[in-house]
Amino acid sequence: MAKTSPSLSIPATGPDLARAQKLVLELMAIPGKSGEEADVAQFIRQKLLAAGARPADIKTDDANKSTLLKGNTGNLILKLPGTVKRAPRRMFSAHMDTVPICVGCQPVVKGEFVRSANPATGLGGDDRAGAATILTAALEILERGLPHPPLTFCWFIQEEIGLQGALHLKHSMLGNPAFAFNWDGGSPDKMTIGATGGYRMNVEVEGVASHAGVAPERGVSAIAIASIAIAELHRSGWHGLVQKGKCSGTSNVGFIHAGEATNVVTDRATLKVEARSHDPKFRQKLIGEIEKAFKNAAKEVKNVEGKCGSVRIDGRLDYESFRLDPHHECVELAEAAVLATGRKPLRAISNGGLDANWLNAHGIPTVTLGCGQMNVHMTSEMLDLAGYRDACKIALQLATGS
Repeated sequence: MAKTSPSLSIPATGPDLARAQKLVLELMAIPGKSGEEADVAQFIRQKLLAAGARPADIKTDDANKSTLLKGNTGNLILKLPGTVKRAPRRMFSAHMDTVPICVGCQPVVKGEFVRSANPATGLGGDDRAGAATILTAALEILERGLPHPPLTFCWFIQEEIGLQGALHLKHSMLGNPAFAFNWDGGSPDKMTIGATGGYRMNVEVEGVASHAGVAPERGVSAIAIASIAIAELHRSGWHGLVQKGKCSGTSNVGFIHAGEATNVVTDRATLKVEARSHDPKFRQKLIGEIEKAFKNAAKEVKNVEGKCGSVRIDGRLDYESFRLDPHHECVELAEAAVLATGRKPLRAISNGGLDANWLNAHGIPTVTLGCGQMNVHMTSEMLDLAGYRDACKIALQLATGS
């Protein structure tokens, strides 16, 4: 592996772990679901300024003007010039938003774990632990004057609703990083070097309304059309875990809304469907089978007059798949940093989406590491403090070490 720079060295002492724990507790207590991250961003900004960051080095992009939710802030970016020569820029990222179940979180430490004292909420470690991990590294560098390559820190918005902040990131504000390290859910041992691609569809089924008791034969049931389509996808192996020869993927009908009363043949149904695969060509085949099933079902259901229903399908690519070369410099640097904590690095390929999907699509090879989050998106969520502390050590080494 080609070393980034012989003049970089690991800090003589690690990060202030007591402060790191305080930061993550404070961040998890701030409400900030997708689209409402402004208070989280303001907290991070104030910590950076207090540590000596120049106001001109902290910027917010306008990604929230293009995202699905027109949120109250954009991505928060800190860009630092390097203090060593001939070192490529490194990027560090995490997302600020949490899922709605985490609003109202009351983080409390119980032994070596953090839980929410409010039994009705999750914790928000996904991904306030990641936000605190990279904030800890930035504060250590600013306050201690540690030598480092050029660095970019980015706190993303709206990850939980489809990686929207990373998708609409303003690349020109990043300083052209050579590679990146992203922190999200899981153990710090785990290094995600690849992830699947995902496609989402909104399906609108239109039938013909009629009285279900007086003249059901004159109606065309949108519910029947949707049911036939789903049943066909299931029978033919195109729903759930999809395996066709050497190709594989997943699909799911995750939402259905139709009808208001039992005495009306329902004329409209709305469904939300997704398709995922690491293979873009097979994912497109999966999408085609889903579309075909709904269109065929619409033709099959007819009323006494011979009228049938119709289907309108709108889809979008949520994120494209990627897989890093296991010998890429960022992978080997991450492995070395994990090993330095006494942990055994585990390379992983994810069947879910990450901000790293879009960073890689933007030309920034990115490894994703965990911060000790457990049972994310659940009221039983916990943060393993031992894992979180190691994540902070790993981040600081990657920000300062070769």
